[in-house]
Amino acid sequence: MNDNSTTDKPISTNDAQIEEFLEKHPDFFVAREELLARMTPPRRWKGDGVVDLQKTMLDYLRGEMEDMKNGARDLIETSRSNMSSQARVHDAVLALMTADGLVAGLRTICDEWPLILDVDVVAIGFEVPLGEQTEPPVRSVRLLAEGFVDDLIGIDRKIALVDEAADDGTIFGEGAGLVHSAALARIGADGKTPAGLLALGARDSAFQPGQGTELIGFLARITETCIGQWLEKPL
Repeated sequence: MNDNSTTDKPISTNDAQIEEFLEKHPDFFVAREELLARMTPPRRWKGDGVVDLQKTMLDYLRGEMEDMKNGARDLIETSRSNMSSQARVHDAVLALMTADGLVAGLRTICDEWPLILDVDVVAIGFEVPLGEQTEPPVRSVRLLAEGFVDDLIGIDRKIALVDEAADDGTIFGEGAGLVHSAALARIGADGKTPAGLLALGARDSAFQPGQGTELIGFLARITETCIGQWLEKPL
């Protein structure tokens, strides 16, 4: 028996039916690429009008491999971005913790954090009852009306990511015109520090709904903790 014995055997009735079906349905494998990938390809095809199943299967597998490579690249880039963001947040926290008081800490947040966090504007504001608003200890600190944070991000929410921010200067002051997207975090929710808002603004689409909020949440918790400690000391 030679090597061609398996290919020379007569076509069974079932084989003939399959062949007839495929001839009547030439697009059968178009929507069934996964099935095609599991088939054993012929060694060689010749002739005009003959579909090269081996090439089709190889193209499909190459496409799958390319998708896997793209997925791996996206994962690597995301991991690098997350690591970079985490490192920036750590640096921001260290800068805040080295501040020697409330005034220095607020200046660190408003003046140094934009560079450290690679955003365009960082603002912090506190809710003050109407009639009790006085000049803040740092010029860039915002004074907000009572209930402003609830109205802005929701009563039951601590963080909001906005991809198309519209600020009249209430949040970001003179930097409002730069801000296209923003991360807004409630501070003082524990009742130990004044109720307020920590806001990061960027001129691009750096912040979008659906992104992780762990880092901005961590910044907010550190901020309110430091403020609570500073308030126990003289300005």
